[in-house]
Amino acid sequence: MSEPPVTVMVVDDHPMWRDGVARDLSERGFEVRATASDATSALRIARTVTPDVVLMDLNLGDTSGVEATLQITQEIPGTRVLVLSASGEHADVLEAVKAGASGYLVKSASAEELVDAVRRTAAGDAVFTAGLAGLVLGEYRRMAITPDSEHQAPQLTERETDVLRLVAKGMTARQIATKLVISHRTVENHVQSTLRKLQLHNRVELARYAIEHGLDQDGESEEQE
Repeated sequence: MSEPPVTVMVVDDHPMWRDGVARDLSERGFEVRATASDATSALRIARTVTPDVVLMDLNLGDTSGVEATLQITQEIPGTRVLVLSASGEHADVLEAVKAGASGYLVKSASAEELVDAVRRTAAGDAVFTAGLAGLVLGEYRRMAITPDSEHQAPQLTERETDVLRLVAKGMTARQIATKLVISHRTVENHVQSTLRKLQLHNRVELARYAIEHGLDQDGESEEQE
């Protein structure tokens, strides 16, 4: 029995671009449940159709896509937001991630890159256009230089720490399961337990926490260019 298609909503204020992306995704097997042209209608429609992934433009007229991203990720926990923007400005990328976006692609991405990004976002991965992931990681490493002394780090088990470290490296749950020789369900259980302990909401925040606390740095880490 085949898996149900990934459900998507496309938010963009340019009708030709919005309809073109929706059509391309439909032709590649995604279920495009809705489109929207502004932040207000995006939130209202997303509440109704609850897609797996919202493709979000940042320039939506009077209300920023960042604000729409924040509202959707806070109000609809099962929906992930993948930003698809013409802007590659560092400030825009960081604001989107801080608002809860699971990833960020620039509109110069190929159709293949977009399809892959939507599938990976639906699966819970953090997906970025080449070069932008390093920007986000670097920013949170800089933030980690000044630790928050008001909050004591919760106690994680050794296995939870192992899983967290691999999440920080961008590995999927299935890849982690293979590496640690445990079941996919066990990995998911550890992820959910760690999210509860750290009072976080999704794997993007979990990866961010690991990076802030240096858990992505170990002997297996590859040197960044």
